[in-house]
Amino acid sequence: MNDGGTDNGGKDTAGVIAPPPVIYLAFLSIGFGADALWPAVRLPQGPRYAAGIGVIALGLVLGFSAFRQFRRHKTSFKTHEPSTALITGGPYRYSRNPIYLALSLLYAGIGIAADSPWILALLVPLLVVLHYGVIIREERYLERKFPDAYRRYRSTTRRWL
Repeated sequence: MNDGGTDNGGKDTAGVIAPPPVIYLAFLSIGFGADALWPAVRLPQGPRYAAGIGVIALGLVLGFSAFRQFRRHKTSFKTHEPSTALITGGPYRYSRNPIYLALSLLYAGIGIAADSPWILALLVPLLVVLHYGVIIREERYLERKFPDAYRRYRSTTRRWL
């Protein structure tokens, strides 16, 4: 372990397997592909569009709120760049991963609006990949980078909700 909070080949990053938006887009693509190959029963358009748009809107509000915290603290939200601050305000008071929660809501909203059980079913494996390939790595990184502050934050704030 290096003094500067690095443990990723000397780089001051979490060393995630891929940028989270790319992971979500990959699973969406697989879901749409599976839906095209094996279509399922369709629900009425009105209710599914309304529900899907509602979930998407909730995801967007949460995501924008979380991104504002990054701007406020002048640190990058990009996983391949160093973190210069530990964010604990705004939606981060309630969840250690509000951006991933927002992306999950967007993903689920798209699945609902598109009436795709494949997309919705793939949310579970997507979250497994995100957990092991991104979140665990980020948590280790943040604990190295901000040891005492991150441990205190982790002890008082849930991972998701």
